[in-house]
Amino acid sequence: MEVLWWILSAVLIAVGVAGTVLPALPGPVFVLAGVALAAWIDGFTRVGLAAVAMVTVLAGMAWILDYAAGLLGARRVGASPQAVTGAAIGTLAGIFFGFVGVLFLPLAGAAIGEYLARRDHGQALKVGVATWLGILAGLAGKVVIVFMMLGVFLVALVL
Repeated sequence: MEVLWWILSAVLIAVGVAGTVLPALPGPVFVLAGVALAAWIDGFTRVGLAAVAMVTVLAGMAWILDYAAGLLGARRVGASPQAVTGAAIGTLAGIFFGFVGVLFLPLAGAAIGEYLARRDHGQALKVGVATWLGILAGLAGKVVIVFMMLGVFLVALVL
């Protein structure tokens, strides 16, 4: 039975790594679940509470980064509240259109929201691109954090 638990832990971690870049999958949460399960299987002897706590903090940081990155990109170029709302709507809509939707619909939503607010094509494009760059930076940061989570887990498991 223990082998099945280890397999489930490995599957959760693998799904989490994939979910870091795939839409609609909370990657860091799955990695955290896999790490916590692995710690529990072993009675917290190799992967202790300190390692699980570190992975939990990193997962929280990834979650915050995921939601804040696009917003910070938009705000940096003086986006209107309508642009921020448009980016949020674009992000939600993007979930239903796969990776391409998650990648580009926030840009479109921010640009449309900014255009509706200010009727300025140049500013709308600037806000849309800044939002998109913020999302890409957030994605890159989230990938780094997930690999840090894996590093903490592997060091605790092996040492």
